[in-house]
Amino acid sequence: MKLQQLRYIWEVAHHDLNVSATAQSLFTSQPGISKQIRLLEDELGLEVFARSGKHLTRITPGGEIIIREAGEILRRVEGIKKIAQEFSNQRQGDLSIATTHTQARYALPPIISGFIESYPDVSLHMHQGTPMQISEMAANGAVDFAIATEAMELFNDLIMMPCYRWNRSVIVPKDHPLAKMDELTLAELAEYPLVTYVFGFTGRSKLDEAF
Repeated sequence: MKLQQLRYIWEVAHHDLNVSATAQSLFTSQPGISKQIRLLEDELGLEVFARSGKHLTRITPGGEIIIREAGEILRRVEGIKKIAQEFSNQRQGDLSIATTHTQARYALPPIISGFIESYPDVSLHMHQGTPMQISEMAANGAVDFAIATEAMELFNDLIMMPCYRWNRSVIVPKDHPLAKMDELTLAELAEYPLVTYVFGFTGRSKLDEAF
């Protein structure tokens, strides 16, 4: 079994089983890919792809699992390459960050500007999503780390490190009854409809718990 063979089945699966398109994207020949896939299947004693003549028609049940494992192996190989690159030249490399819209829009711009100025040769990649989505990215290794206020505690294989604290405010018109109160309680606030974030964004679940 060769790493190249695993890359071929992974790429074919993600090019809609089009070996020709896969060959073009990898700058290699279509017969070469087909031959290596056959050699891998012969070694495993299992067909990864079902065929109709010379055309691949679908991924077999066993092939689904093998391709998933191949993807994990390829990600780990890329991780090893990144580690080697970072240690050989610690001012170059790639850094992938996943975060929410709020963090990306308000908290991170000055930090990112300072980072780019200090490390101009580091390729910085930003991914935006919900707290659950970016936590999954961090958990499966798609990004180096995630910045969020929610959801990360749901993943046992993630380590959470506090970055900063923030507070919530109640905003009402000047003539609103709540504006006349010296001290606001949750019970009084609960008497009125609220406009807030949807579940999973910027602490909404904490608000649900509070009420």
